[in-house]
Formats: sequence, C-alpha cells, structure tokens
Amino acid sequence: MTSQPTVPYAPPDDKEVLALVRELEASTKKHGAVSCKKHTYEVTNTGGINVDSWQFRDWDYKRRDLPTYARGLFTYRRRDGSPEIAARGYDKFFNVGEVNETEWRNVETQTQGPYELSVKENGCIIFISGLEGDHLLVCSKHSTGARDNANLSHASAGERWVDKHLEAIGKTRADLASELRRRNVTAVAELCDDSFEEHVLAYEPKDAGLYLHGMNLNLPEFATYPGELVYQFANEWGLKKAQYLMKEDIDSMKNFLYECAETGSYDGRDTEGFVIRCRRKENGATGIYQDWFFKFKFEEPYLMYRQWRECTKAIIRGKPPKYKKHKKVTEQYLLYARRQLAKDPSLAKAYNLNHGIIAMRDGFLKESGLNGHDIIRQEEDEVGDSDAATRNFVLLPVASIGCGKTTVAIALTKLFDWGHVQNDNITGKSNRPKQFTTQVCNALAVHPAMIADRNNHQRRERQQIIDDTRTIIPEARFVALYYVHDPKSEMLPMIRQVTQDRIFARGDNHQTIQAGTKSRGEIIGIMDGFLKRFEPINSHSAPDDGFDEIINLDVAASSRENLETVVRSLHSMYPRLVKTLPSSEDLDKAIEAALDDYKPDVKHDLSFKSNKKDKSNKQNSFVAQPTAPTQAKPPKLEYFAIKLPTSSIVSTLDKVFNQLLPEKAKMYRLLQQSRRIQPAFHVTLCHRTSIPSHPELWSHLASLYAETLSEQSKDQSVRSSDPSLGKCRVRLERVVWDDRVMSIVARLLDEGWETANSIAHISVGTAGQEIKPKESNDMLERWMASGTETGIQECEVGGHVEVHGNVVAVMQGR
Repeated sequence: MTSQPTVPYAPPDDKEVLALVRELEASTKKHGAVSCKKHTYEVTNTGGINVDSWQFRDWDYKRRDLPTYARGLFTYRRRDGSPEIAARGYDKFFNVGEVNETEWRNVETQTQGPYELSVKENGCIIFISGLEGDHLLVCSKHSTGARDNANLSHASAGERWVDKHLEAIGKTRADLASELRRRNVTAVAELCDDSFEEHVLAYEPKDAGLYLHGMNLNLPEFATYPGELVYQFANEWGLKKAQYLMKEDIDSMKNFLYECAETGSYDGRDTEGFVIRCRRKENGATGIYQDWFFKFKFEEPYLMYRQWRECTKAIIRGKPPKYKKHKKVTEQYLLYARRQLAKDPSLAKAYNLNHGIIAMRDGFLKESGLNGHDIIRQEEDEVGDSDAATRNFVLLPVASIGCGKTTVAIALTKLFDWGHVQNDNITGKSNRPKQFTTQVCNALAVHPAMIADRNNHQRRERQQIIDDTRTIIPEARFVALYYVHDPKSEMLPMIRQVTQDRIFARGDNHQTIQAGTKSRGEIIGIMDGFLKRFEPINSHSAPDDGFDEIINLDVAASSRENLETVVRSLHSMYPRLVKTLPSSEDLDKAIEAALDDYKPDVKHDLSFKSNKKDKSNKQNSFVAQPTAPTQAKPPKLEYFAIKLPTSSIVSTLDKVFNQLLPEKAKMYRLLQQSRRIQPAFHVTLCHRTSIPSHPELWSHLASLYAETLSEQSKDQSVRSSDPSLGKCRVRLERVVWDDRVMSIVARLLDEGWETANSIAHISVGTAGQEIKPKESNDMLERWMASGTETGIQECEVGGHVEVHGNVVAVMQGR
C-alpha cells in the first residue's frame, strides 16, 4: 500500500513577493529587451480589492532573465499594504523538441521519474484562489471576470461553473476561498463547455465543467501538487478531474506517448496530447531537482481542423479562404460547408459565435467516410501538399537594421545546401529590385531553398519580390523570417536600444552602416528612418497573405536563438526540406562561422549626400533646431513633459491625505503651510541631461516638436507659444515621500509616449528651496530597491484616478 503524499506547503513571504513585484514594475518601464504588461482589475463584491495582472510576450518565456515564468500571475496588496500573490499559473512549458531543454536527449539526462502524464483537455485555463477576507478570485490567464460588452468573458464563464460545482456539494464561495488561502495555493482548471465556446474536441453537456489539473503554491518559484493530491481536492470540492497516469521511467513513458500518437487518442477518446510532470535538475550535476513540465502534442489532425474553422469563418465573412496545407481535402470540406450554410443561413451566425464548429466538421467526415487520422495518413505520400515540398523555398527576412538577419542567413547556408542573395551586394541605383529578383531565381535553380537577404520592411518591397519571383517561378513558396516590431509603440524603444548597441559595437563591419566612421547622430538618423518606415506583417491582407508560413523572431534574442527558432520551425512545417534537426553543437558552429566569415565587400552610403558641402550635422543634431519664420535664434529645448491640470492633482492629493492620520500626513501639511507645493504639475518625458543615455527618445521628441512648429507656421489660426505635441492619459497610482521630497508615481496609459526616468512620476514639492525636484528620482530609486525601510512613506491613490495631459516642449528659462 502506497503512503499518502505529503501536501506541499509554504507560507507567503512578503519580502520575496515585494522584490518580485518591483522587478515586474521595472520590466514595464525600462527600455530593455523584456517587455511586461500590467493590467489592474477591480474584483467585484470584495469591497474594492484590486488585482494586478502581469504578462510577458510569448517569445519572452524562452529567455533566461525574466522575473517570473508564470503564465498567468496576479498580485494585490492586503489591507495592511503588504503585497501578496493572488493567483499563480504554471511556469511556461514547451513541446518536445520546441526548445533545447525539451529535446529528448536532455529530458533523458536531466529529469527523474516518476513521470505523471495528464491528458490535455481542450478548453481555456481558469485560475481559482482565495483573497483576504475569504473573497474568491476566479480569473482567466490574464484577466478577471469583467464582461466584454454583452458577451460573457472566459473568467465570468469560469466563475459561473465554480458556483455550479459548489452548489452541487452544498458549499459556498467563502468556504472554497478560505481553504485555498489556508493552503496558499491556486487551483488551475480547464473550462470545457461547448455551450459557451467550442474548441477542437467535443464535450457533451454531461462532460462540461471545470477540469481540475493543478494546484500551484502562491510563491515566486514554481511548486505544484502531485496528481494524487489534485484528484483528492477535486473530489472534495465537486470539480471534474483531468485524467492522468504514471510512468516510472522515461523509456516506458516515450513508448506510451508514441503509441498514443498513432491514433491521436487515449482510452478510446481523442486528445491533443499530454502534459508531462516530473522533476528536473536545472544546473546539471550541481543543481537540485525542481518541479518541471513539458508537453507532447499531437499536431495533426488538429492543425487541419483549425484551418477548416478559420476558412469557414472567412467564407461566412465573404472573404476568400486562405490555406496552404491539406489543400485537396480542405477544398472538399469547404464545398460541404458552403452547402450547409446555404441550406441553413442561421448556421453562419452561430459559427461566428464558436457554436456548430464541431458539428460541421463531423458532418463532413461522416459524409466522406474518413476520420482525421485517416486523412493525414493518406496525405503523407502526396507530394503536392506544402509539408511534402522539397524545392523553391524563399526565406524572406522582414527586419530593420541591426536585427541580425544576415548572420542568421549565413548560418543557414553553413547548415544546409541553400542559396543566399544579399541585396547590399547589388551595385547601382537603377533596376535594383529586378536585379535582386533575378539573383533570387538563379539561386533557386541550383538550391532547394534560398534566403533573400534585404530588410523587406515595407509592404511594397514584399509585394515586389513575391510577385516578380512567382512570375518566373509560379510554384515558389515564401516563408517570412519576421523580426517582430509590432506593436511598434511598445517595442520601438527596446528595438532602438538593442539594434544601436549592435551597430555601434560592430563598427564598419556593415554594408550600409559604417558606425566606425560616421557620426553617431547620422547613424541614428538612418536607423530611425528604417524604423519609422517599418510596416509590420499583416497575414490577412496583401502582400503578406502571400506567405506560406510566418516564423516570428525576437529582435532582442541572439542570432543563435533565432537560428534555432528558424530551424525548428522549418523542420516542423516542412519535414522533407529540413529532414533532421541539427545538434546544438552544429548550431553553435554555424553561428561562429557566420560571425567569423562575414566581411562586407560592397558598402553603401544611405545618407544620399550630394557632392555639395554636407549640411546634415544640423539636421542630425540631438537638439532640434526647427525652421521658424523669424530670423531670431530659437531658445534651446530644456525638456519634454506631459503637462497636467493643477486642480486635478491638488484635489487628488487632498483626498489622499485627508484620509490619513495627522502623523502620516505631516509632510504634506508642511508643504502646504510653507507653500512648497508646485504651482504646476507634469510628468517629465526626457530632459536634455538624459540625451547621452536616451538619444533616440530625445531625437524622436525633438523631431515631433519641429514637425509641430512647421505645421503651425502653415496655419496662422493655430499659432501658439506652447504647442501641444499630443495627448496622454496619466494614471495616479501612489504618493511616495521622505522628509525632503514628495512625488506621485504615475503610469502613462496611451501608447507612443515613454519616459527616460526609471519611474514615471509627478514631483509634488520639496521641503526647502535648496532641494531640487530632481531628487525625486533618487528617492524613488531607493523606494523601488528597499521600500519603506529607508525612511520613505507611501500611500496608494484609490479609485483609478486618471488625468488627461498635453505633451509639450519646455524651453530654457521657462
């Protein structure tokens, strides 16, 4: 008889959580490679509890320097002001072969059994946890239960099912919240309810509900319950249970998985695969074993089913369906779908609401006398399908200067018998696109694939190469190597920093940017021009709908990481083109060779200067000198800021401090009595002293100011000595002060605006004339590092106060 496993438990540690929250806050503000989004939600029926959701981009989770790897993380502050993890999801886990850690050879050497295999349910993830005061929090991966207009959100649907399960066993929300809080855990479940939303696999009404598959401790580090204890909790609280089984060793686990993959089912039921839970040693022989997950997905026929779904929605909208795989059977399916929609027009509306998807698919399969796995097996020998193709592949980078596209391209030629054409090697300015196309087609004549190496950052460039190449080689397939720049408003600060660092480190070893000889201002001007003109890929419209596949790459990642992403993606998409995956050592050597071998033979001057005396220094100066209609020399710019309404800031401060005890409100009262509260308020975006550390931000704002003055000079009716460069909403989050300065920590809510300061803030006042407002920066840095332990006090601004401001340029002497 096996012994009952010990229930994992660890109490919340306020200092650890505070450190995590500060790292996350810093990640939302800094201009580095990592970008974190924070969203604040008010939890209904809790007396005003707000929770913060923290979300990184999907590709960030492959990095090694994130504050957390939790997919789904919510924090809040208790009544005493202490931070607490409200809900915690699993650490991000990957499919077999998707990253280096999940290569079978590494799984075999770095993990230990037993291996717990959970059947992958097909729904949306729901987190359930207990907050202070026995309030229950039910949320989806990144949001709480607010309705989206008239539609029920995923979190609200999950909340409805929680109530059903509790009602069935005679327990309350408070009971569940209390138990979860006592254990310091988040219950992780899959919402499977076809009446709410259909996915790929069907759930009969009797099978609908919340399938509990995890219990995670609310800690910064990942720790989770074993399956036996998850089952036990599900039984106690009336939740459905995700099936799981145990395999003691890796060989029996692998054999079982590949047997199931033959049919795509387990225990007589279709499934998309399994999540495997085990223990992994993080740092080789010296590390300790920690909880670790990976997954084994059955890609087909489920990718085909999803393609059918998207094609059906397209024809309902009156758009041409786009599909690149399973062409023959998809054409047959769409003929069937059109007939059904013509017979019963009401199906279209239901289908768009994610109802009737499975019935449409099953009706076609029944009529054809096949099932999904039969179709896939029949297609494996058909050379016409895109995954069976072996020739005429054009890999088309979509990038800007400094992304590393040429390094990846050369590395690919080291790994495979592929061609490589660099646009920068084409000389002259006439017929360059035609010359480029000719060389691309010549490369395809002798290689199965080639890399068309230019930035292709504008739609017209992509349209040209796709159209011209297919005129000569109609069967050419285009795969985008997309260095993601979208959303530009959020990503451009990071991209500017990363690419400029690379270019200036490279010196003159570049064909269009000679950073060793050109001025810094000239180089940044050229690079910013490319970024300004960059048009992100939109796969739903021309020309980008002409790509057979799009591989997303991370500008901030190393060329080695992006090379691995490209190779793995191509192996998955086109297994007959990339038959076997290169080893990690092969990838390392390919990158090293690419870096060692690359020496540009042809160099271009993108400044397009004439032979006349160069007048560009003034244009590329970091301090804008806009053309004015008068001969008087304009004063120099001092800083850029968001100018805020004084009355709104003062009324908010009064409200905050009127609710505090006199001792805590002492500093504010002193500022009032000594008239040391500022007469006007703003959030500084960039001061001239920040030019060395943030030249791109200053240059952007200065250019915007110059453009505004130029437009104003054309329209006499809008002349102003203090023109607005734009609008920005600012949220007032927290008042922070010591015995010298007081500030309001703020958040910029509108995209396109950022601050050079590490923390966006509004200076309220200083205790004496000798104290400069810029001391707020130092005080807030200490607060972020050590909290109130350094003699700093803070108070939250309640009620989600937002004020509307104007972005302005402030001149010296004003």
